[in-house]
Amino acid sequence: MSTALQETIARVREEVCALHAELTRYGLVVWTAGNVSARVPGHELMVIKPSGISYQDLTPEQMVVTDLYGAPVPGNADGVWGNPPLSPSSDTAAHAYVYRHMPEVGGVVHTHSTYATAWAARGEAIPCVLTMMSDEFGGEIPVGPFALIGDDSIGHGIVETLKNSNSPAVLMQNHGPFTIGKDPKSAVKAAVMCEEVARTVHIARQLGEPLPIDQGHIDSLYSRYQNVYGQ
Repeated sequence: MSTALQETIARVREEVCALHAELTRYGLVVWTAGNVSARVPGHELMVIKPSGISYQDLTPEQMVVTDLYGAPVPGNADGVWGNPPLSPSSDTAAHAYVYRHMPEVGGVVHTHSTYATAWAARGEAIPCVLTMMSDEFGGEIPVGPFALIGDDSIGHGIVETLKNSNSPAVLMQNHGPFTIGKDPKSAVKAAVMCEEVARTVHIARQLGEPLPIDQGHIDSLYSRYQNVYGQ
């Protein structure tokens, strides 16, 4: 393995480790549930959280490097990346499937954040009734099919649901939200925003029926936010 690749992997592991702190900061995870992963730029590799390790104990050296089928790859003197070698997240196959089939994706996040998961438990999409949703998601946040953990079935559901959607978030039925982004930070932002709008729309429903936004306005808001807004 070249020195340049080792340096790239080290940088990605540091970023992925640091981003897990954002999940706890925004209250999107409990105990050891949830995970962030990142594609290693220019290589058929990804970096993901190890399974069953507390967030406060995570270090960059524990982040697991796998191929895009979820198999740990040879790395340092221990034989695989990780010291000691650790098993990757139980969601690794799902993340890997997304990277294989969505080459534009550079980061994937999974949480069980309360409000978004409540919508997923009902198998109900979050309707686009907020301008912030128009900006960030370009429409509703869709629901993906029920799938069991353990193979790439969840990844297949994510890809099939999002391939024709502007949304970077999907609510996997009876499971919880998965989000994607051009890089792992973008995917974390999508996870934060998904929970925020899930909470707001839920509260709005307690007060009455939220007012829908015309699709033309949604498209205009999404285009402006994605192409004009910010620096």
